[in-house]
Amino acid sequence: MNTTIADHDVDGRSAFSKLWNNREARSVILQILTMAALIGFFAFILTNAVANLAAVGKTFSYDFLSSPASYDINQSLIEYTSRDTHFRAGLVGLLNTLLVAICGIILATILGFILGVLRLSPNYLLNRISYCFIEFTRNVPVLLHILLIHGILVHSLPHPKVASTEYNIADLFFLSNRGVFAPKPIMEPLFWATIIAFFAGIAFTVWFRGYAKKVQDATGKIYPVFMISLCAIIVFPAAVFLITGMPLVWDVPEFQRFNFKGGMVLLPEFMALWLALSLYTSAFIGEIVRSGILSVSHGQWEAAGALGIKRGRILNLVIIPQALRVIIPPLTSQYLNLTKNSSLAIAIGYMDVVATIGGISLMQTGKEMETMILVIVIYLVISLLISAFMNWYNKRIKLVER
Repeated sequence: MNTTIADHDVDGRSAFSKLWNNREARSVILQILTMAALIGFFAFILTNAVANLAAVGKTFSYDFLSSPASYDINQSLIEYTSRDTHFRAGLVGLLNTLLVAICGIILATILGFILGVLRLSPNYLLNRISYCFIEFTRNVPVLLHILLIHGILVHSLPHPKVASTEYNIADLFFLSNRGVFAPKPIMEPLFWATIIAFFAGIAFTVWFRGYAKKVQDATGKIYPVFMISLCAIIVFPAAVFLITGMPLVWDVPEFQRFNFKGGMVLLPEFMALWLALSLYTSAFIGEIVRSGILSVSHGQWEAAGALGIKRGRILNLVIIPQALRVIIPPLTSQYLNLTKNSSLAIAIGYMDVVATIGGISLMQTGKEMETMILVIVIYLVISLLISAFMNWYNKRIKLVER
C-alpha cells in the first residue's frame, strides 16, 4: 500500500506530539535546549571578549603570574618580598583571606551562640543588652562597621614611641596605632615533642568523647568529659614541654627610632576586619540560635527537668542537639556571607586576595579578565568547600528515624 506526503506529515506531527507529551522525554529535551543555550551564550561572551582584547593588542594568558610583582605586602604568613612573582603575591593574599575568614567564623560562632542564649535569658538586663546589640549591629552595613572599628583603633591607640613606655603589658605586649606587638615564639628542635603531645591529646579527646557517650547511653554514668579533655589537650603537652626543658625562646619586640622591631604584630587592618566581620555576623547567628532553641518543644525542658537535670545540662544535652537541625542550614549561609564580605578588606588596606591579585597585580599587568577570573574561582572554591563541610555536618547530626 503506497503512503502519501500528507500521511508522512501526519505521522511526523503525531510522533513529535507523542514525544513532547511524554513527561520524561520532555524533561530531557528541555534540559538539552537549556544547556545548548547556556553554552552558546558563554561561547559568544568569551569569543567576543577575546576578539575585543585582540583588537586593542591584548592576549588572554596567565604568563604574568611568573613576572615579578614589585610591590610590598604589609602582612604575610609566608616568606615574601617585592621581588617575588604575582603568583606568590596572590598566594599571600589568599592566605590572608583564609586567615580572616577562619578567625571570623570561630569568633562569630562563639559570640552568636552566647547572644542567642542571652536573648532567651530570664534576666531582663542581659536580654535587653543582647537585643539592642543585635538590632544595632545587623541594621548597619558591614562596611561602616569595618571603617568605624578601623578608625577607632588607628586614632585611639598611641604612637609606637608612647606605647613603648606607657601602653604596654610587662614590656612584652605593646598597643600602638601600628598594631599590637607581642613576643614571637621561636621553636627549638625538641619542641616537636610538645606538638606531638598536643595532637595526641586532641586524638585522645575525640576518642574519649565517643567512649563517654557510649558509656552514658548504656549505663547512665557521666564522665567529666570537659575536665579530662582539658587535661589531655593542655596539661599533658605542658608537662611534656617542661620535661623537655622548655625548648622555646621568645623574640621580644623592641622600639627603635620610629617603630618596633622584632616579635610579631597584629595589624590594625586585620583586627578591624576580623572584629567587624565577627560582630556583624554574630548578630545574625544570635537570632538563628534563638529561633533554633525556640523550635524545640517546651515539653522537652519540662521532661528533662522532671528527671532532676540542671538547666545548663538540659540546654547542652537535650535542647541544643535538637536545635542544631534548625540552626545549621542558615548558619552555613552566614559563614559564606562572612567569607565573601572579607573582600571589603580593600577599603582599609588589608592585603587579601582581592587587593593583591585582583587589585595591584591587575593594575600593573592590565590583565583584568584573567585576574578577575582567578578571584572569582578562588571565592567559588572556598564557598563550595564551606558548603560541603557544613552539609556533611548537617547530615551527621540529623535525627535517625526508627
